[in-house]
Amino acid sequence: MTQAWLVLTRPDGRDVPAPSEAQMAAALADVYSGKIASPDGGPGSAVLRFGYDDGLMYEMEVSSGGAVRFAEWSDRDCEIALASPRTMTVQQQADALLLWRLMAQRQVAKIRSQPWLSDD
Repeated sequence: MTQAWLVLTRPDGRDVPAPSEAQMAAALADVYSGKIASPDGGPGSAVLRFGYDDGLMYEMEVSSGGAVRFAEWSDRDCEIALASPRTMTVQQQADALLLWRLMAQRQVAKIRSQPWLSDD
């Protein structure tokens, strides 16, 4: 049986398996406040990933300033990108949390239908 998993990588680099909504909100608060830098000293960001033991993985990174990047991969090792990464800017922390809720609920079609920026 295929098992789904969900992992949050906080701005400080720590991974939180199966994060609660409160843990996701706290990580976003750290990102939006700009108080926590990444481990390499750059602007802070947090990444929520979900996937399946036998294949697909999706990740959504939220960076300081509200930059959001959504990527789809063939597997957990990011070997083959299934689509070009999508980007947008989300000014409000609450809106970023809504996107992460969709990730936690594995609502890929709803995520894809968001107003992503065009590469044109």
